[in-house]
Amino acid sequence: MNDVQALYAQWLEGTASDPALHAELTAIAGNEEEILDRFYKNLEFGTAGLRGVLGAGTNRMNLYTVGQATQGLADYLNGQQPGGSVAIGYDSRIGSEEFARLSAEILAANGVKAYLYRALMPTPFVSFAVMRLGCSSGIVITASHNPSQYNGYKCYDPAGYQMTEEAAAATYACIAKVEMFGGVKRVPFEEALADGRIAYISDELIEAFYAEVLTRPIHPEVVAASDLRIIYTPLNGTGNVPVRTVLDRAGFKQVRVVPEQEKPDGNFPTCPYPNPEIRQVFECGLAMAEKEPADLLLATDPDCDRVGIAVRTGSGYELLSGNDVGVLLCNYILSQRKALGTLPEHPIIVKSFVSTPLANKVCAKYGCEMIEVPTGIKYIGEIITNLEKQGQKDRFILGFEESYGYLIGDHARDKDAVAASLMICEMAAFYRAQGQTLVEVLDALYAEFGAYSNKLYNFTFAGASGMAKMAEIMNTTRANPPKSVAGSPVTEVYDYANEIVTDTVTGATRPTGMIRTNVLKFAMADGNFAIVRPSGTEPKIKFYVTGIGADPAAAAAAAEAIGADLRTALGVE
Repeated sequence: MNDVQALYAQWLEGTASDPALHAELTAIAGNEEEILDRFYKNLEFGTAGLRGVLGAGTNRMNLYTVGQATQGLADYLNGQQPGGSVAIGYDSRIGSEEFARLSAEILAANGVKAYLYRALMPTPFVSFAVMRLGCSSGIVITASHNPSQYNGYKCYDPAGYQMTEEAAAATYACIAKVEMFGGVKRVPFEEALADGRIAYISDELIEAFYAEVLTRPIHPEVVAASDLRIIYTPLNGTGNVPVRTVLDRAGFKQVRVVPEQEKPDGNFPTCPYPNPEIRQVFECGLAMAEKEPADLLLATDPDCDRVGIAVRTGSGYELLSGNDVGVLLCNYILSQRKALGTLPEHPIIVKSFVSTPLANKVCAKYGCEMIEVPTGIKYIGEIITNLEKQGQKDRFILGFEESYGYLIGDHARDKDAVAASLMICEMAAFYRAQGQTLVEVLDALYAEFGAYSNKLYNFTFAGASGMAKMAEIMNTTRANPPKSVAGSPVTEVYDYANEIVTDTVTGATRPTGMIRTNVLKFAMADGNFAIVRPSGTEPKIKFYVTGIGADPAAAAAAAEAIGADLRTALGVE
């Protein structure tokens, strides 16, 4: 743990010329709990970069923590190969543009060219720019779907996906050596812009992104002829212009935008949790649909790397989960490309291992290999890059995570809600032309393969005590895994931190076949399973529960029972 009081005193002195942060620190004088929370640790820099609450302190997102991270990144890049470059993008969050400009100034001062988007831009555009411009790295200032008090800082490898563990650890080692007050080099933005050390990313590159996405439709003739009625919300984020642009150019002309959530606003006034996994973000759109119905409601998160949908049915609007949409995309893309003869000989779909196993059954039907990877879109990006090196890039069909993230095509190596929105709308238009909704298509898949209910439970543990509690829960559960869950014996325990699977009946073990990660999985005798994982970006422990049943109601009941029993067994609230 940091020397909290020493750091507090250092920050009081170091922020003397920064009225807002200095006042914030002065106001908490004598509040030991508040001082502890701000200084007990530094924001952790991992494969997802930095993420934290905005404010003063080492455990907060501010100009000083961002400056230290960027100086460390510059030192790391120059240690690899001097004279590199970095593509930078930012979202609508509070401080995002300021942090992006600061990052550009620091990189430029260190001899690393900074390419900056002129305006806020979705996360996948940065991944695209890293690859197209041949950059050494990329930075996106975003906290994705977190509440408004958060911001973050994501870094990329030269291949366009988020940093791997090795690169992140090496970058963090450089960051840790940087003195936060006085150790950061910086050049005035306009000066570096004038001499070319900073350059704005051209409109031509943005058009090139659109051109790539517009090659994705499988049935462009269906899209062009469609009268699908769409209500779209960018949730006050970056998706407004890009998503509407590709939908319009593809042929979707009946697109209405939720006015309260159209313009960029980091306060997210109508959706304090701007996460398309939550029904609340659809409330404004649903109110619009009451006056003038739509066939499909579409919501992208603030940095437009995730997308959620609601589908009109005979009884209202049904929200589909990230797993539901992932399965539907698997089925639609595989079935239609096979029908058209455009499916490669050995197709591959990649998903996170916490995502629904129903997708595996769909893949098996079409002779498609399913590769499962740890949570994190970078692992899907690595698969694409490895296929590219082998001259087999065309085998990649789709990547997805249950957390509403999809990657369609190889133009980016991060989740892309722009391309995913277009494919989802195409899929809805295709089935609508056949008299089916997406809900009916999903029900048909349940009838064919069995019903799957996938539930996510989040438990928050804030502050220093919360982090300790999360570690205690994981350590205790790892040492003493449950013998049964919801009345079904646990037959296998997957300990991904120790990279072993234990057969609880025979005691035999085998490798997990996956990289080391702090996750536990319990497979039950009835075919159901549960996964326990601390979040990599938020102070939360997550339960991923899968219940299987003869119909959706039975599957949902099984999942609910597992979640309730596991909650009791692990002692979480």
